[in-house]
Amino acid sequence: MPTYKIENTAKNNQIVNILSLAIPVAVALLNAIQTKIDLGTWTKVLPHVNGVLNATCSIILILGLIAIKNKNIELHRKLMGVAFVLGSLFLVSYVTYHISNEPTKFGGSGWLRPTYYILLFSHILLSIGVVRLVLKAIFYAMTDQIGAHKKLVKWTFPIWLYVSISGVLVYILIAPYYV
Repeated sequence: MPTYKIENTAKNNQIVNILSLAIPVAVALLNAIQTKIDLGTWTKVLPHVNGVLNATCSIILILGLIAIKNKNIELHRKLMGVAFVLGSLFLVSYVTYHISNEPTKFGGSGWLRPTYYILLFSHILLSIGVVRLVLKAIFYAMTDQIGAHKKLVKWTFPIWLYVSISGVLVYILIAPYYV
């Protein structure tokens, strides 16, 4: 199985930097659109798809950690590639849902209400930052900057895993309120 390498050039690094900023800004702008685009009722299933994508990504991330701890670099690369694809699919699905559906209001009360909003706020805040971390970690791996990759993933991995798991928890808490 071939490994995919890219050159460590200023241009490639600049592309990573631009995407790191452009993706969260684009998601925020698309999410802020007040007028919804009618894409059909099929979009109502997307929050459930997103829950599955986040849950699967969480499992793949943990398996990727186990693979690298066991020094199985090839399996680690494949699993991290799958996690990246799942995260990308999540972003597309998330934006598609939010440009075509009104926001769902959380209806829980008591201790669930602050728990939900703490999870949601931390999930959103960290998801913004993790985009750059993941893109840089992948860039370092694909340009054979393994030392920089290892140094960065000490921060990236736990944040990415938290974002994935908290996404599942947010979904579980708000799922009863989807129309």
